[in-house]
Amino acid sequence: MKQHQYRITVEHLADAKGQAVEAQSIQFNAPNHDDLFAILQKVKTTHPEYDDETLQRFFVGLKMMGEVLLERRDDEFFAQFSPHFLNIMKIVKGKA
Repeated sequence: MKQHQYRITVEHLADAKGQAVEAQSIQFNAPNHDDLFAILQKVKTTHPEYDDETLQRFFVGLKMMGEVLLERRDDEFFAQFSPHFLNIMKIVKGKA
């Protein structure tokens, strides 16, 4: 399957008290069948009431989760999430 290739980096900037922490990060590759940048651009125009960061956090997280569920659909653990994820996607696409 042809997929877009992405790299995700998460950097720990501060603890729950707002104190700076020693630099920690997680980085991983995240292939996805969708063009995330095109989706984000479309979502920005359909939901202008939300700021860019909110939309990015929600939709990138959602697309990362969705891709893992597709890749691991035969795995008992991940298969449990599929019905719930399908309901979320219906809401997102306005078909709920």
